[in-house]
Amino acid sequence: MRLATWNVNGLRSRLDFVLDWLAARRPDVLGLQELKVEDDQFPYLAFEAAGYRAIVHGQKAWNGVAILSREPARVVTTGLPGQQALGARLLTASIGDLAFTTLYVPNGKDIGHEDFPRKLDWLAALAEHVRTRHDPGRPLVVCGDFNVCPTELDTWDEAGMRGEIFHTAEERARFGRLLDWGLSDVFRAVHPTERAFTWWDYRGGAFHREQGLRIDFVLATAPVLAVVRSVTIDREYRKKKSEKIPSDHAPVLVDLGP
Repeated sequence: MRLATWNVNGLRSRLDFVLDWLAARRPDVLGLQELKVEDDQFPYLAFEAAGYRAIVHGQKAWNGVAILSREPARVVTTGLPGQQALGARLLTASIGDLAFTTLYVPNGKDIGHEDFPRKLDWLAALAEHVRTRHDPGRPLVVCGDFNVCPTELDTWDEAGMRGEIFHTAEERARFGRLLDWGLSDVFRAVHPTERAFTWWDYRGGAFHREQGLRIDFVLATAPVLAVVRSVTIDREYRKKKSEKIPSDHAPVLVDLGP
């Protein structure tokens, strides 16, 4: 089974890019974030033609998450309880024995902005939601754009950015609650010492200068981690393809098997 997560930064403008990637990489389950499209404007038919069913929690112009799957999926949770005011940011489905969550954590903007404590509250609510709704002994994947760099290996400039947004002790502690409960960062479990990124600013040649952040994660409980064969940040699809402009995020792929 191949799982994936991808912040597409606007699905309407990147639909052909996403469809090309699906044909090339053929994931079985994909969590999408930052759709920027309402449910009734989602391109269900295009994905159906590509072999995928879609479950969507959309929002006009902002946020929005979706799950694409080859097998039937059943909606479990739409929206993070108590945090709906911050938009369409969480969706959980049951696919066979697997509970699969895609999420888009609020950015927070800046540590002095009023959105920063709201981000911290959202992350705290997420940890509590996972604790009360799930079992660490059951197959669970929580993936998406967390807008947090958990360690110095996840940022190109820890010394310069420590204490700034994405790099604060408060954000890292709340992310850590998910790991303490029983989720593992799959990439870090497979690549414990590798400095790698999933997001690069469009400006200043950041991608080619390796000035990025790892803020997109696939977290998994022990039953899933036990069957992980590989995990890859798909840098190739952060590059421009013909005239198609990529998202500023790269997809993350996880292959499972016996």
